[in-house]
Amino acid sequence: MAAAKRLTQKDIAQLAGVSQATVSLVLNGAPAAQSRIPAETRERVEKVIRDTGYVADPVARRMVKGLNRILGVFTYEPAFPSAQADFFTPFLLGIEEAAQALGYDLLLLTGAGSNRRIFGENVRLRLADGCIILGRQFDRDELARLVSGDFPFVAVGRRDDAGGPVPYVGGDYAPATFALVARAKALGHSRIGYVGLSEGAESTIDRWLGFNRALDGAELVATHFAVASPPAETLDMLLAAKATCVFVTELADAIRIEAVARERGISVPGDLSIVVLGNHIRADEPGRRFTSFAIPREAMGYAATEMLVRRVEGDAPIEQVLLPCEPFEGDTLGPITPGSKKTR
Repeated sequence: MAAAKRLTQKDIAQLAGVSQATVSLVLNGAPAAQSRIPAETRERVEKVIRDTGYVADPVARRMVKGLNRILGVFTYEPAFPSAQADFFTPFLLGIEEAAQALGYDLLLLTGAGSNRRIFGENVRLRLADGCIILGRQFDRDELARLVSGDFPFVAVGRRDDAGGPVPYVGGDYAPATFALVARAKALGHSRIGYVGLSEGAESTIDRWLGFNRALDGAELVATHFAVASPPAETLDMLLAAKATCVFVTELADAIRIEAVARERGISVPGDLSIVVLGNHIRADEPGRRFTSFAIPREAMGYAATEMLVRRVEGDAPIEQVLLPCEPFEGDTLGPITPGSKKTR
């Protein structure tokens, strides 16, 4: 399907019933311009911009006034509440470090309302030269609009095509998951469980694909395709299926399952091994060290920022980069031990 024609200032002017010069003045937002344009006219132009999702051509802006040297950062989930701070903070650290090294400032774009949208009521993409986009799941319509336009952007995390290829820097989750399953099998585990989502975001699908490709010779005896489910019920399901090892997509679920197992006198990993498919808790933090792989979040943020600057400053081709996820030893995966509860 052919990409949609990019809107121009001339198109906006025709839709608003004003001159192209008026549209340019509104977009530039200079204080002197505000007194020259009637409020009703300015509001009409701004409404057309909001309704169409128009993004100013960055090449034209560079020709007229040069780069602003500002990079936007947009997250589909709040970046700073404590519930998700540990997820987003490493990305933001990498983004900030790269932006500083490359001589750019950052603009945090918060979207509009509780349902965050890039092209929302208060879109401010035009203030930045380009934008880095983060989130567990993206709005597909907005991603398609970005792909069809000329505004430079880079996604953090692998993204499927959206009317065209999406520039991204992601983690290579499929081979990392494959390696963990292969390791469990080498330790004697042949009855394996899976707890977590198997569809939805690309990162979730990649884990599920890597898991299934590595199962050869082992049996998937228990599945629970959900997150934040009652841990006691999940543990009961695993024990009833005589699973000796369970792979969990969310660290929080693994923590809850391990806590219930400990309360019941079930040893981890002596009686049940637990493997987490991606750990963003530092190894030096207190508590159980779950066997996992380390997601290179800070490196992903840094590389995405470098990629975005290449796109902003020139006609760089679309790049799609996956960074390796290194294994994390942990202490929750062990061999099948004769005489343990899981072999009785």
